[in-house]
Amino acid sequence: MGNEMGPPWLKPMLKTDYFFPCPFHSDSNKSECNMYCLDCMGNAFCSYCLIHHQGHRLVQIRRSSYHNVVRINEIQKHIDISCIQPYIINSAKIVFLNERPQPKPGKGVTYTCEICARSLPDSFRFCSLGCKLNGIRRGDSELTFSHKRGAFDGMDSDDEPSTPKKIAFSSGSISSGDENVNGMSPDTPPLFNRHRRKGIPHRAPF
Repeated sequence: MGNEMGPPWLKPMLKTDYFFPCPFHSDSNKSECNMYCLDCMGNAFCSYCLIHHQGHRLVQIRRSSYHNVVRINEIQKHIDISCIQPYIINSAKIVFLNERPQPKPGKGVTYTCEICARSLPDSFRFCSLGCKLNGIRRGDSELTFSHKRGAFDGMDSDDEPSTPKKIAFSSGSISSGDENVNGMSPDTPPLFNRHRRKGIPHRAPF
């Protein structure tokens, strides 16, 4: 990669605006700009603009609780995302792009982000890609976005990033729109109405 501060597209991707109507396809369905090209490093664009980025490296930005996220199986192909808190949201493993402001940590919090003090469910150092970048900027020689040689070889797209411990991920919800990340425990299974329908009464035989 040549630059321990990260590839040239990382900072522009973190600072780009997303989820606005595409100026070229505003009359079409699903014209929300949530795609980013790592080769062009320009503005976000919609799925109809993909024709102009054939053969390029692309990632899709998604949203959770009004904050931008990216799926791990897309981003870890390009940078080392170790030390960043992952989440499982709607069965997809994700990391947040930037820090999420938090007034103050809740009671009983054990782990927090080293940069923004965001509460973390597991023993990771950072809450987002942006916070890891700031951790590198402050001079931590152990941090890098560069993959170690062969580190990604043979890794499945759904493999977990390296963690301080083998810890279960948090769960919540995600969509291309806007939803909340729920707690640290698995989602509660839905409750179903199990009332039986009354059948036709049968008279006892004489």
